[in-house]
This record gives sequence, C-alpha cells and structure tokens, in this order.
Amino acid sequence: MLALGTGAQTAACVFVYGIPYLVPRLRSAEHLSLAQAGVVVACPTIGLVLALIGWGALADRYGERVVLGSGLLGSALLLVAARATHGAPALGAMFVLAGAAGASVFAASGRVVMGWFSRRERGLAMGIRQISTPLGMGIAALIVPPLAERLGARATVGAIAALMGAVAIAVILFVVDPPRPSAAAGAGRAASPYRTGALWRVHGASALLVWPQFTISAFGLVFLVDVRHWDVTTAGQVMAAGQALGAAGRITVGVWSDHLGSRLRPMRMLAAANGVLLAVLGCAALWPSWPCDVLLVVACGLTASTNGLSFTATAELAGPSWAGRALGAQNTGQNLTASLAPPVVGWLIGAADYSAGFFLAGALAAVAILVVPITATPRAVAETAPTAEATRAAEPGSPASATSAATSGR
Repeated sequence: MLALGTGAQTAACVFVYGIPYLVPRLRSAEHLSLAQAGVVVACPTIGLVLALIGWGALADRYGERVVLGSGLLGSALLLVAARATHGAPALGAMFVLAGAAGASVFAASGRVVMGWFSRRERGLAMGIRQISTPLGMGIAALIVPPLAERLGARATVGAIAALMGAVAIAVILFVVDPPRPSAAAGAGRAASPYRTGALWRVHGASALLVWPQFTISAFGLVFLVDVRHWDVTTAGQVMAAGQALGAAGRITVGVWSDHLGSRLRPMRMLAAANGVLLAVLGCAALWPSWPCDVLLVVACGLTASTNGLSFTATAELAGPSWAGRALGAQNTGQNLTASLAPPVVGWLIGAADYSAGFFLAGALAAVAILVVPITATPRAVAETAPTAEATRAAEPGSPASATSAATSGR
C-alpha cells in the first residue's frame, strides 16, 4: 500500500511539475510569449487547488481506492484528449481539468498510507510517501526534455498520460482500503476537527514553512548562475543534490518523530533550524563566496524536511472520518503559498537583493515556530497496525468487507 500510494503521487507529480520542461517546445510550436507559457505551466496547479478538498470529501465518504483510481485514470484520459487540442487556451483548459482530476491522488494517497500503519510507524511511512514530490520532479527532469526534443510537446504529454494510466490500473487492481473504526451504535457523524484551533494552526505553520522551500527551489539555481557565475548544468546538478538531501531528510525526520512519539515538537525544532539557516544564508549572500554554495544545498534539503511531519500531524488530528478533507485543505494551503512565493520573492530580489529574499524566508520560518501547536491529541486513530482479521475484512470481495463498508458509511 505504501508503494502504491507513493507511486500514484509520483506519477501525478511527473505531470504537475513536468509541464515547465515543455516550455521551450510549446513556445516554438504554439508561438507563445514567455508570459503565455507561464500561464499554461500554472494550469495544472490551478486545477489541483480547485479540486483538492472535494476529492478529500469523496475519499472520506467512499474510500481511497475508488478515488485514487478514478482520479488518476481520468487525468490520464484528459491528457490524451489534450493532444488533439489546438492553441494554448484549449491546451491550458485541458491541463486545468487534468490537474483537477489528478488532485485525487494528493488527497487520498496519504489516507492509504496512514490507514495501514500504526502511530509508531506513520512518521517513517509518511516520510517515504512524501519523497514522491522530489521523485516526480526528478523523473520529469530526466524524461520530459529529451522526449519533447525528439517527439514534440504533445507526444510527450501522451507519454506522461501513459505513465499515469499504468499506475492508475495498478491502483485499481491492488489498492485495498484500510479498515476504519466501527461507529458505535447510535453514534452520529464525527464532529468537525476544525472546531478547535490545533488543525488550523498546523495548516498555517505548514504553509509558512513552504515559503522557504519554494524560495530556495525557485531561486537557488538562478542565484548560482547570476551571482556565483556557475554554468547552468552544474548549478542544476547541485540543486538536484539538494533535492536528494531533502528526500532523505523527510524519511529521517519521520523516523525521528516516531521515536519521539510527536510530530509537533520536531516541526517546531525544524522551523527554528530553518529560520537560523536562512538568516545565515542571507548574511552570507551579502558577500557571495563558496560558503553560500554549501549553505544553499543544505537549505534546499532542510526546508523540505517538514512536509511529512505536517501531513502526518494533519491526518492524525483530523481522524479517519475527516482525514481526506483535512489533507485536501493542507495541500490547498501549501499550493497557494507555493504559487505566491516565487512572484513575491522575485519582486523583492529585484527591488533589493537575494539576501532580502532569504531573510524574508527565514522570518516566516521563525513565525511558524509560534504557530505550531504546543500540544494536540490525535483523534480516533488506531494505536496498532491493522490485524490480520482486519486486513482480510478490508479485502474486496470478502464477506466481512460488506459489513466493514456499511459500518464506515461507505
């Protein structure tokens, strides 16, 4: 289940984060300006943001397997249809729809992972699941440019659709929805976890911590090229090393949180570490030299390390009945921040310098320390891994699965 959930989100990330690599071919084939190409690149994310919470609600109601499979397969079919469109507006519209369909993965794959692991294992499991973003970005960087160069932009979109379709079929065939706690007789619908401030604060803190991550990912390479005068290929390799460090960091931090039995304490400590590191990087950028290069790679890894913690904390605080919607809201806030950070930081760097951009990112990380809740109690989450009986009951077609589905409200 961990492999399928991670694979599904990786395939979706290849699409969402692979479109920028089509820009050179799209500009030549569709005669687009850079601004028009930027709008096309943003279209998958627009669709993603619009649909995340809705898909999360469907996952809460109907289960993970149907949401993951239908959304990913629908996104693949829409990309196949996009090959037949003509002109940037039509292509962008299809990307919005495909992004909205693919949002199902971002809302439901976390539920699959959370449901099949005990509280003592979820930090590691979600840390592994969260490497899907850098992994998808890395796959996109490897396959999209050469395919676009040889086959053209629209054929490359078809290849991405084939990848997503293959993963969708695997999900439909093999994903088993995790067992859900049985509702007590006469119990009503689970109360909203948003009646208290803890979940709101986790969403807010994670959105603040996304700002430093996207500051470094958006402008780290440009800093190395424009300020440090590196060639683009070498600078890209250095930033790729930082992404690999971030992927390893997510897993390590997940294990750490399992050992501590807390997601929030490590989240606060990492927010503090990010604030200090970005302040030092800002100071070093005033006198650019080799320490800036080292600090930039470390910052690329450290700023990405909190994602798994925030997603795990969100799902645990929301409980099984609300996890899909809560993860959708979490993704929405992070994607909105990710969309806002590059233009604001770009303007700030242009008006002042790179140090100002790094200092702002460090300040927001420091604010996140205050926003992360001090204590919060997970809601109705099993403390042990699902039993063999529960596993058999959750398998499609088993006699107990019908009872389980009825009890969980699916």
